[in-house]
Amino acid sequence: MTEQILSRPIALDTLDLLEAEAIHVIREVVAEFERPVLLFSGGKDSVVVLHLAAKAFRPGKVPFPVLHVDTGHNFPEVLAFRDETVARLGIDLEVAEVQRYLDDGRLQERADGTRNPLQTQPLLDAIAAGRHDAVFGGARRDEDKARAKERIFSLRDEFGQWDPRNQRPELWSLYNGRHTPGQHVRVFPISNWTELDVWRYLERERIPLPPLYFAHEREVFRRDGMWRAVGEFSEPRADEVVERRTVRYRTVGDMSCTGAVESDASDVASVVREVAASTLTERGATRADDRISEAAMEDRKKDGYF
Repeated sequence: MTEQILSRPIALDTLDLLEAEAIHVIREVVAEFERPVLLFSGGKDSVVVLHLAAKAFRPGKVPFPVLHVDTGHNFPEVLAFRDETVARLGIDLEVAEVQRYLDDGRLQERADGTRNPLQTQPLLDAIAAGRHDAVFGGARRDEDKARAKERIFSLRDEFGQWDPRNQRPELWSLYNGRHTPGQHVRVFPISNWTELDVWRYLERERIPLPPLYFAHEREVFRRDGMWRAVGEFSEPRADEVVERRTVRYRTVGDMSCTGAVESDASDVASVVREVAASTLTERGATRADDRISEAAMEDRKKDGYF
């Protein structure tokens, strides 16, 4: 009887398979590279990748630090959550601050006020300073056309740039991490996940998130078809009416470029139902920085952005 039970195939659902793939990728990187780091903003995708990393090496601690490129325009709730999370897990946090680059003249403020595209140089400098040869990210293929082109292991050249024409095959889940000094590899363990997969996994694993992801009342104004929060880095123009509405955020970036959606989804289960019914990608619906041009994301990725 025992032999019959042991010989039965184990039935894995979609989340089990996605989790197994991601944990395999994370362990492969730690085995193959010398100084990996995980980009961690406190947003839901990086939260899931960090949770997977913790699960991959349990009961030990996560064997690499996390890195956040702080634009200075982040939501305070997200920064607080970031600090609470790294303290709870006992891992090192590296922070690259865009504001320092503005203060010393290495970067200049954009006319549109958003700092999201300004993250590239601080990110590349932080990777070089930390001598990181592998950088985990939470990007997913369903987010954007440019991200759909990228492999799970994505080679970046000596200047941190990505060439979409120079990508390696990944047959049978075999990943090629070879690189020369000065190059590094971007690694996307949840590349094959969808937004709905992420939320179903958050629900199953009971992973905490910043409160911005759930319905709350906030002063907002309408711009470019999105609800923008009123704040220090996001102020309405004279012709924009401020209203108080119940909203939540599908993705978290700069206050100056991230829009909210009207929603009454106040817990993970209700967000899962809402996302399942949505016909718009999260970035397409709520990120003004991706609307600069049809190739906005791909142009930034070629320069070194995530």
